[in-house]
Amino acid sequence: MYNKTTATAAFIVLCAAGISCASGCTKASQKQQQEIQKDDPLNTVLERLNKTTSELKSYQSRIEYNFHQPLLESESLRKGVLYYARSDGKSALSVNFNTLKQDDEKEQKYIEQYIVLDGALLTHTNQELKGIWLAHLDHQIKEVKYYQLAEPNDPNKSTDVFELAGRNLPMLGFSKTEDLKKQFEVKLVEKKKDEAEDFIQVHLKVKPNSIYKDDYVSIDFWIDQRLGLPAKIVAVKSEPGPPFGDIEEIKFLKPKVNKNVDKKVFEFKIPRDFGEPEVFPLERKKIK
Repeated sequence: MYNKTTATAAFIVLCAAGISCASGCTKASQKQQQEIQKDDPLNTVLERLNKTTSELKSYQSRIEYNFHQPLLESESLRKGVLYYARSDGKSALSVNFNTLKQDDEKEQKYIEQYIVLDGALLTHTNQELKGIWLAHLDHQIKEVKYYQLAEPNDPNKSTDVFELAGRNLPMLGFSKTEDLKKQFEVKLVEKKKDEAEDFIQVHLKVKPNSIYKDDYVSIDFWIDQRLGLPAKIVAVKSEPGPPFGDIEEIKFLKPKVNKNVDKKVFEFKIPRDFGEPEVFPLERKKIK
């Protein structure tokens, strides 16, 4: 069976730092931007975010991923590093988690890797894998899983990894503002007196007829005003139901924007003592 929970969590982690115009956002003219700024502060924030991320060539950040389950009164905190690079119409992305802390237990070494890559670079005994895939390596149980993100595309048409992720999780900048507002009630959150001025919070509340209504209740973004990029994301899921929806929180710490990223972080190799990969194509039928 397709592991939707694992894949969804991976999508959130993978696309959270890559809010971009990959899905076809259009840049507003200077005059249009001035009109937007005058008439709608929310659109001003979104347009600036689109502009900043459309110019993103590389990104590296420490990442903290907290999965909180209110009904079970349980939470787990993973820490690691996220890498992203884009050039010549191609992009690469990798997330390496190194530690895990569960509830009140001590933090421990816990290695998990997520990487998005071309299926031609994956190994499998039964068939040739095509298209774009998400590979997940769990070093504790020596297990590897492949999740297909996209079928093979026209070789002349690039597919950005964040665009693929955005098809599964709505992201500011991935969708045109008018499309986003069809699915969500979008608003700026007014700052409290004791809150820092360094961040802008944007709240997305799922509409009753939204295509995301079965997955999320709301998603909040905190945007670093200096960088024009997200610093934190909190997604409240629909299950197991209000007021106990699971909560996924992601923080991006000490980001490095448009700095050189070592290509070795995107290399993929399965350790010898791992089992045979489990493969989940888009049709969600597992290949053994």
